[in-house]
Amino acid sequence: MLPLLPQYTHIVNPRLKHIYLRFDDAGNLVIKSPRVSQQYIEKILLKKAAWINRSRQKIASQKAKGIDFSENSQLYYFGRPYPLDLLSHERKRTTLHFEEERFTLRYHAYDETLFEEHINRFYKEEAQRVVPPLVEKWAERMQLFPKKISFRKTKRQWGSCSAQNALSFNTMMMKLPQNVIEYIIVHELAHITHKHHQKSFWELVATHLPEYKTHIATLKTYR
Repeated sequence: MLPLLPQYTHIVNPRLKHIYLRFDDAGNLVIKSPRVSQQYIEKILLKKAAWINRSRQKIASQKAKGIDFSENSQLYYFGRPYPLDLLSHERKRTTLHFEEERFTLRYHAYDETLFEEHINRFYKEEAQRVVPPLVEKWAERMQLFPKKISFRKTKRQWGSCSAQNALSFNTMMMKLPQNVIEYIIVHELAHITHKHHQKSFWELVATHLPEYKTHIATLKTYR
């Protein structure tokens, strides 16, 4: 059996003299090279398989660990890591804002529990703003309509569909790239018809998102 090659994006630049492999901010493998054959790229992927696996594990562990409030803190938002700046001020309140490509958390008293509450609230409010219109878009396309949608932070599931066709989404999904967020939505809408993960379920998902396996692979780097 041939080994399974990793998902990747290949960028051809005739001016390059060598082949370069790297991971982008979202944890996706990117290959830049001069014009070479597909067989040669696959040979490089096999040769670098150990490095690719180690790098992906390292990225996954970084995304999965708890919030770090050190000098180099970051928060993921729509699949990208952004700097998190902690600034003390005189006002006796804590605020979190995202602007100009960075998060700023202003506080009067240093309290990491309170900081996490504000960060969790930010993700929940963003999920409540972003996800319902996307659910409406895909519900129309799929002609599958949920009874209601709700949001909560969970450790294990990105989403769920109840027996009554109520959808629930993990607020931490706002860390993910938008195309992966939409995959989760399509996945849960498909459960309105199929309350299982058998062949017919995946065929329905593939009808609307033929590239769904790529999104699943991306999801695995965010645990």
